[in-house]
Amino acid sequence: MAMHFDLVDLRLITCIAETDSLTRGAERFHMSVPAASTRIKNLEESMGTKLLYRTSQGVTLTPPGQAFLHHARLVLSQLEQLRGDMQEYARGIKGHVRIFANTTATTEFLPNDLRDFLAEHPDVNVELRERLSHDVVRAVSEGTADVGIVAGNVRPESLQVLPYRSDRLILAVSNAHPLAGKTSIPFEDASGFDFVGMPEASAIHTFLNRVASDMHKKLQVRIEVGNFEALCRMIEANVGIGVLPCSSAVRYVKTMNIRLVEIENDWATRNLLICVRNLDLLPSFARELVDLLTQKCKTDHEPQPA
Repeated sequence: MAMHFDLVDLRLITCIAETDSLTRGAERFHMSVPAASTRIKNLEESMGTKLLYRTSQGVTLTPPGQAFLHHARLVLSQLEQLRGDMQEYARGIKGHVRIFANTTATTEFLPNDLRDFLAEHPDVNVELRERLSHDVVRAVSEGTADVGIVAGNVRPESLQVLPYRSDRLILAVSNAHPLAGKTSIPFEDASGFDFVGMPEASAIHTFLNRVASDMHKKLQVRIEVGNFEALCRMIEANVGIGVLPCSSAVRYVKTMNIRLVEIENDWATRNLLICVRNLDLLPSFARELVDLLTQKCKTDHEPQPA
């Protein structure tokens, strides 16, 4: 069966899906309704299956239509990335690397590591986005990201994986809090207290809520703040307790009246991994970035002089 479709079809289906209407979808795409209807009819005949359910209230996608929409969005996203990359080449920028990483990597390790990389590669731009580890794996698999950094408790499917860094999530409490005298506790013992949380969009927020859900509990978040320093300030004021990477916490405990309490659960240990689809197929500058990141891992594990 020969299937015939083009970018116009992909964009038209996307507009129809976003408006739940053939008429409004055609208008958004600046196409007449008869022309849009003919295109959809020809597309359905070419594929041998219906893409739309048509009702008096509008249209919805059939299962084949949903599959077509999924792939259409991937193709259009890749085209947008291609257009952006070509524009950067035209401006004299010779490389662009997209990195998706979890909260710990984004806030603790990548700022300094990327500073070193960008200093050595003035003709390369980096796009860094914070995502949940599962979403990072999907983005790298689909080609939305060139390089991903995930927590080691996530299976990276068929991706190539390299070690990056290690860190541990730790509980921070004020000096006046009932848990201040503890050195370590299971997270279950902390779940009944008020929490200071990170923004809902942050990876660590979603991760901790997932942990609580697995315990059949719900975290009592009194306030959400935008970064780890603000989190520790609120904890110091005894607004609540909070969880953050140990690498961050050890900085703030030096200047704030807070205590650190180790979380005994295994999930608190975060071995970070670099994942790529195929290292050999990355552009040379992206491979050099991965080399730098893996070298940082080796440096971290070298014995320090006495």
